[in-house]
Amino acid sequence: MKRSDIQHMPKFFDRYILLVDDIDVVEGLEKTANLYHDETIREAMLQLGDQVYAPGKWTAKDILQHIIDNERIMSYRAMRFSRNDKTALPGYDEELFGANTTANSRTIDDLLEEYSLVRKSTIVLFKSFSDEMLHREGISFNQNISPLALGFVLIGHPIHHLNVLKERYFPLLQA
Repeated sequence: MKRSDIQHMPKFFDRYILLVDDIDVVEGLEKTANLYHDETIREAMLQLGDQVYAPGKWTAKDILQHIIDNERIMSYRAMRFSRNDKTALPGYDEELFGANTTANSRTIDDLLEEYSLVRKSTIVLFKSFSDEMLHREGISFNQNISPLALGFVLIGHPIHHLNVLKERYFPLLQA
């Protein structure tokens, strides 16, 4: 199923979904699985070390950990809703999560390996969904959202953060 098959575009999450072309959700998950493994991107993140573009902002390692955490949370929501679970699920506090990790004591390669494994699991999960399951909706973050929309959030969210890295972090390496 493609992005254009999303029946209800959720507010807030649309900023991630709309970063993605109108492609099949599994194809999109597969195509973006290695965004951060690109040698140029990986090398830039290594060079950044603990640099941030402004006080209080996350390091590249923090960003990778956030992407991993978000992948797990969104996949879990998609699984629950695909199974027709109507329990309203809460949002999560990304700042709280970010403040309580060990990301900065880990290596970029370790984080990339974890992200690869989590994404592979997400791909297998989404391959298991029927079209009917992808269109079911549940409540998360006080709004209706489908597993299909969550799949496109999972594709667009890492793209969003890669854009942030390119626009705000990587220029620090030129200075």
